Amino acid sequence: MHFPTSLSDIDFLAIVAAAAVILNIIGYMMKTMIPLRIVAMTTNCLFITWSSFAGVYPTLILNVILFPINALRLFQMKRLIRQVNEAANGDLSFDWVKPFTTKHHHDAGTTLFQKGDPASEMHFIMSGRFRVVERDVEIGPGGVIGELGLLEPGKSRTATIECIESGETLVISYDHVMQLYFQNPTFGFYFLQLSTARLFHTIKTLEEENATLRAAKANLGPTASA
Repeated sequence: MHFPTSLSDIDFLAIVAAAAVILNIIGYMMKTMIPLRIVAMTTNCLFITWSSFAGVYPTLILNVILFPINALRLFQMKRLIRQVNEAANGDLSFDWVKPFTTKHHHDAGTTLFQKGDPASEMHFIMSGRFRVVERDVEIGPGGVIGELGLLEPGKSRTATIECIESGETLVISYDHVMQLYFQNPTFGFYFLQLSTARLFHTIKTLEEENATLRAAKANLGPTASA
C-alpha cells in the first residue's frame, strides 16, 4: 500500500477526493437511473483510488462492494430497455418483468381477484389456466393479467379472475412498476405503449363481438316478423 509522502501526493489525493465528493452529490441529484449508475460507478472508482493511497480501509471496502452492485444494476436496466424494445416491436410479451417479480402458486378453484377490488399488482402466467369470469375467456401460460388496473382511474380491478387449473404466476407490484417508470423514461414510454396496444386489442375484440351480435339480430328480424 502506498501512502502519501510528498506534497504532490497530497495534492493528487485532494483532487481525487474532491472529484469523488462532487460526483457523489451530482448522483443524488439525478432523476434517471442509467446516468445515475454510471456516475455512481465513477464515484466508486475515485473513492477506491483515494482510499487505497490514503489507507482509509472502511471507505475502500465499502466502494469495492458498491461498484459491482452498481454495475449489476446498470446491466439489468440496459437489458430491461432492450427487452422492452423487443416486446414493443414483437408479440407484446411481458418477459421483461421476470427479473423484477416474485413467484406465486395458485390452486384450481381459487379467485385471484374480483372486479372492483383494489388493484396493486399484475401477474405474468407461467403455468396453469385462468378465466376472465365476465367474458368467459381463458388465459394460459405467457398471458398477463391485472396490468390494466394500473391505468384504471380508481386503481380497481376491471374483471374477476379465477384459477381453473393449478399454476404459477410471476407477480410485480404497481409500486415497483411506477418506480421503474420514473427511474427510466424509456421504460415508461414502452410500458404505456404495450398497455395501450392491449387496450386497443380489447376494444377491437368488443367491437367485433358487437358487430356479430348486430348481424345476428338483423338476420332474426325478418323471421321474427313472419
